[in-house]
Amino acid sequence: MANLSKETQERIERWFLGIADEELYQELKALSPEELNERFYRYLEFGTGGMRGELGVGTNRMNRYTVLRATEGLARYIEKVGPEAKNRGVVLSHDSRHKSRPFAEESALLLNRHGVKAYLFDDLRPTPELSFAVRELKAVAGIMITASHNPPEYNGYKVYWEDGGQIPPMIADALMKEIDRVEDELSLKPLSKEEAIKEGLLVSIGKELDERYYARLQELVLQPDMIRRHGEALTIVYTPLHGTGNRPVREILSRVGFSRLHVVKEQELPDPDFHSVKSPNPEERAAFTLAIEEAKRLGADLILGTDPDADRVGAVVQDRSGEYVVLTGNQTGALLLHYLLSERQKKGDLPKNGVVIKTIVTSELGRAIASSYGIETLDVLTGFKFIGEKIKEFEETGEKKFLFGYEESYGYLVGDFVRDKDAVQACLLIAEMALSYKRQGKTLYDALLDLYKKYGTYREGLVSITLKGLEGSERIKKIMSSLREHPVEEAAGLSVQIISDYKKGITYHLKEGREEATGLPLSDVLRYTLEGGSWFAVRPSGTEPKIKIYFGTVADDLTTAENLLEALKTDVMARIQV
Repeated sequence: MANLSKETQERIERWFLGIADEELYQELKALSPEELNERFYRYLEFGTGGMRGELGVGTNRMNRYTVLRATEGLARYIEKVGPEAKNRGVVLSHDSRHKSRPFAEESALLLNRHGVKAYLFDDLRPTPELSFAVRELKAVAGIMITASHNPPEYNGYKVYWEDGGQIPPMIADALMKEIDRVEDELSLKPLSKEEAIKEGLLVSIGKELDERYYARLQELVLQPDMIRRHGEALTIVYTPLHGTGNRPVREILSRVGFSRLHVVKEQELPDPDFHSVKSPNPEERAAFTLAIEEAKRLGADLILGTDPDADRVGAVVQDRSGEYVVLTGNQTGALLLHYLLSERQKKGDLPKNGVVIKTIVTSELGRAIASSYGIETLDVLTGFKFIGEKIKEFEETGEKKFLFGYEESYGYLVGDFVRDKDAVQACLLIAEMALSYKRQGKTLYDALLDLYKKYGTYREGLVSITLKGLEGSERIKKIMSSLREHPVEEAAGLSVQIISDYKKGITYHLKEGREEATGLPLSDVLRYTLEGGSWFAVRPSGTEPKIKIYFGTVADDLTTAENLLEALKTDVMARIQV
């Protein structure tokens, strides 16, 4: 075990001696010294979306022991909150991935070992329903076992707090301290299922919670009569991409009146290997290959696709040449926002203190739309939990009324009975919006072009670079450090007007020679605003071994906006030199 740190070597030896899982033990024995170092040089960390990583043996992997370690930390934290918190309990759900069900069950039973009540869904359920259930059952916390849209070799662990939102930074820090105090994750022993049920600590939940969730979803419909009368006029193709969206999306669309819904059969049922796609990610056109084939056969008006835990949704529509095009998250968000605000204005139901919340890497088109309706737009850090935090704050103060929250990575929220992005809500409202425009003789693509004509043509892009392992982690740190040491002054021929360094919490207005606080929590993100309103931002991912570079341009026409976007990408990527 040469070249291994003392701490790493101690972890490896402890696992060799204490591991009780035969499958993991055999995997451990087969690892080379280099692989051992990569598997044990650290523990998986909590980021913007919790803990996520590749499945396998090691402290730097997702497996029963790293999951139990996280749950032990949560249980200890809940114990410190008090007896009432233990009795209120924790809600647990999971997606269709490898090991998701056993991870959820063992987590529930370890909580039970500490006397903490656990509500475990009887089968897979989407992330937004987990968030809803935490609020509905007045639980103190929630656990969702999922790796969202990652490839099949991944799984993950998200923790939610009593408001239904992902844990905020202060609680996350306290939770991490409890997790770090766990001395030996291999010795943790969940309660037996029989004993947990006997003591009333393990409670199975299912259909009743589903019904409550569907009832709240139906309240979001803006034109229920239109759908009841004309729902059959819209042909929809839907793919759950082998995940949790299959039942809830089909159920709610059917209940409100969309009768011509066709599910992609090859992708209908849960499959941890996601055999029909390279990646179950609705951000990628390749995920819609089968759905587009089905749509062409049917002449469908709309394609919807949800990721495995059904918190993200992609929409595909026909352009003016009849080709099916995948809308970006920014485009779908802008369409939804405009539809919601315009319909509520027609009803006289648009509050003066209404607010739209988006992330700092989301398109500025939404701000322009909201402003035209007299509605304020707030920016938050990347990660939907920050949108959830703001919803909670405004709920408590009454200062503002939440109307819509979204992020560029295909996440949307309308009804605040959920505190995370909700693809089931989004599917419902995208379908309603598509029907409304169809009755006006328009497609969603036509509606998007109308927005560009009115507010300017906005184009966005993302370059995501995977840098795995210890070496990759160091490379990401060097990139961010270099950008801070050598500030970018111009890009694609445009001067940098503003630099926001969220790690320092300072925004520098270069032209005016002044600086101000960002007003947001500290985070390792740099955002550059260029003359004319274009921008780019650089940030390490909080959940994956990636560095992400976001781009946004605005121009009078599509060609100019796209050419500027490509020039900006080329210039910035040359500077980063990955």
